[in-house]
Amino acid sequence: MRETELKKETDFWKGTFMAMACPCDVLMDVDEQSLAEEILTAVTNEAWRIEDKFSRYKKDNIIYAINHSGGEAVAVDEETSRLLDFSNELFEISDGLFDVTSGVLRQVWTFDGSDQLPDKKDVKKILKKIGWQKVVREQGRVTLPEGMEIDLGGIGKEYAVDRCVQVARQKTGDSVLINFGGDLSVTTPRKDKKFWSVGRLITGSDKAYGLFQLYSGAIATSGDAHRYLLKDGVRYSHILNPLTGWSVNDAPHTVSVAAPTCVEAGMMSTLAMLQGGRAEEFLKLQEVDYWID
Repeated sequence: MRETELKKETDFWKGTFMAMACPCDVLMDVDEQSLAEEILTAVTNEAWRIEDKFSRYKKDNIIYAINHSGGEAVAVDEETSRLLDFSNELFEISDGLFDVTSGVLRQVWTFDGSDQLPDKKDVKKILKKIGWQKVVREQGRVTLPEGMEIDLGGIGKEYAVDRCVQVARQKTGDSVLINFGGDLSVTTPRKDKKFWSVGRLITGSDKAYGLFQLYSGAIATSGDAHRYLLKDGVRYSHILNPLTGWSVNDAPHTVSVAAPTCVEAGMMSTLAMLQGGRAEEFLKLQEVDYWID
C-alpha cells in the first residue's frame, strides 16, 4: 500500500513517501498545512504515475508491452516517444556506453557486496541481447528484437523529479524541493535568501555525508555507494559497460553534477561515471559544477 507522511519542520513542511524503489522527500517553503498537503498529493500522484507507466517491474504498462512483444511493432504515446528520443540521444553522444537495452545484464550480475563475479561465458552470451541500434522506431511504433528488453531506469528518476517540479509550480509560487533518492531539484529560490540543505553520500559508508546548500536548479548523483562487488581488493561498480558487459574500470565512487534540470544533471553524472578513470576530465570539458569522490 502506498503511503505518505507530512510533518512540520522548523520553517517548512516535509512530505515523505516511497517511489521507484527509493525514499522521496518533498520540502515545501509554505505556511499552510492544507497547501502542503495539496502539493504533496499532486507530487506523489505524478511520481507514482510515472513509476506505474515506465517501471520494468510492472506487468501492465508500455515497457512490459514492448519487452514482451515477441519482435512485433508496438504503438507508443508521445511521452514514451520523447523518453525514447532522449535515450537515443544519450546512446549517440556516449558512443554506445549509455544503452537502455543493457538492463538484461542483471541476469548475470548481482551487486550485493559479495565477491561473486559472473562467468565470462555468461556475460559474452548476454551481450547478444544488447544494442539500442537494433531497435526500430518509425511512425510512432517501436520494434524490439525478440529476447531484448528496454529499461528506462537510467533516466526515469530524473525525469520524474523534473515532472514533479512542474506539478509543484502549478500549486505554489513558493519554493519546493523535490528529492528522489538523492536526485533533486528546486522550483524557485526560498524566501529571505535561505537555501535548502541536502545531505550527500560520498563513500561506501552510510554514515559519511557531504552537504549541499541548494538555492536553485538541480543536482543528480551517480555512484556505487551501495551496489558493488569486491573481489581480491578490486571494487566492481554496478555501472556496467554495455559494449563489454563488465564494470567500468576506475570509475569514481560518486559523481554529482549541478544543472538547470534534473534530467540534464543526471545525464552528465551518468555519462561521467561511464568514462571511468576519465570522469573528471570529461566533466571539466562540459564546464559544469560537479563533485567527485
